[in-house]
Amino acid sequence: MTRPDLVIFDCDGVLVDSETVSNVVLAENLTRHGFPMTAERSMALFVGGTIRGVGDTAREMGARLPDDWVDEIYSEIYAALRAGVDVIAGIPELLDRLDAAGIPYAVGSNGSEEKMEITLGQTGLKPRFGSAIFSAHTLKTAKPEPGLYLAAAAHFGVDPARAVVVEDSATGATAAARAGMRCLGYAPHDDGARLAAVGAEIFDSMFAVPGLIGLGQAAE
Repeated sequence: MTRPDLVIFDCDGVLVDSETVSNVVLAENLTRHGFPMTAERSMALFVGGTIRGVGDTAREMGARLPDDWVDEIYSEIYAALRAGVDVIAGIPELLDRLDAAGIPYAVGSNGSEEKMEITLGQTGLKPRFGSAIFSAHTLKTAKPEPGLYLAAAAHFGVDPARAVVVEDSATGATAAARAGMRCLGYAPHDDGARLAAVGAEIFDSMFAVPGLIGLGQAAE
């Protein structure tokens, strides 16, 4: 397997285990607004999208949300995330392997920079990415459009075809495909069918990534 010239990570659910926390809060909020929701269904419906898109979808499905709902839910989610999130197992070791191989890496997320400051900041991951953190809120382009990933490639002067994306949502995998990038689809809890359907190569442990990108297998 040829080594890539750049590895781009999604943030939530890939670098940090924030999806579960966020969707518990989201489910409780929507239920409180008269739109019954479980965290599991919220994950199935909304992972990979934007909060504004979540609100639009919920309204289309019959939810009656206040005009300031986006601000409300961000406030609730950020408060929950500040209480603590875990780093996905194997990520520190994977970043160490990339550093040793001289392969740069970046973050491309539909989440806000404020959210990544909370999640990546408290886990110590943020300094490892330096300025290579790309937010849909800042760039005004969100997955499934390829702009975030193309911006990351341009930042490093890398041909998109020489970049690898690590994603956990079909939305993100679609963005990678549209950017002309190979996508590794992280699916630790299911068979990854939705990721595979849009061209992602499925794996279930970050310790497997070095072997998938030509760096040899990492020890767990």
